[in-house]
Amino acid sequence: MILYLDTSAAIKLYVEEAGTPAVVARVGAAEAVATVRVTYAEARAALARHRREGGLTPVGLRRAVRELDREWGMYNIVDVNDPLVRRAGALAERHGLRGYDAVQLAAALDLRAAGAPVEFLSFDSRLNRAARRERLFARRA
Repeated sequence: MILYLDTSAAIKLYVEEAGTPAVVARVGAAEAVATVRVTYAEARAALARHRREGGLTPVGLRRAVRELDREWGMYNIVDVNDPLVRRAGALAERHGLRGYDAVQLAAALDLRAAGAPVEFLSFDSRLNRAARRERLFARRA
């Protein structure tokens, strides 16, 4: 099974937050880990927010970015293309999602459509509800 991480789950691999141990365990047990390309930008924004809010020191921020950069190539990356963003638009409308949350869900659905069994991991309750409505196995770690 492919473990799909949205940004709220992926960031827990780089910053200690509630849920970090569960995400680390799920990633360790996964056959493969996937995310959509925009997760990189969202993760960097989240790391910068942690720094601004005092959760990371400047050294901690640089370390987290280095880890993200080093591990990014290990993820199965879903590229953003016109069919994916159109599907995301429909998902946003259908489920009341924010734009990038809809892109995350559309990417996971594209993986499933390609024949891969997918587990969707997010710490966003609205996004998890939408994923379950789309018949994805979705749970918060």
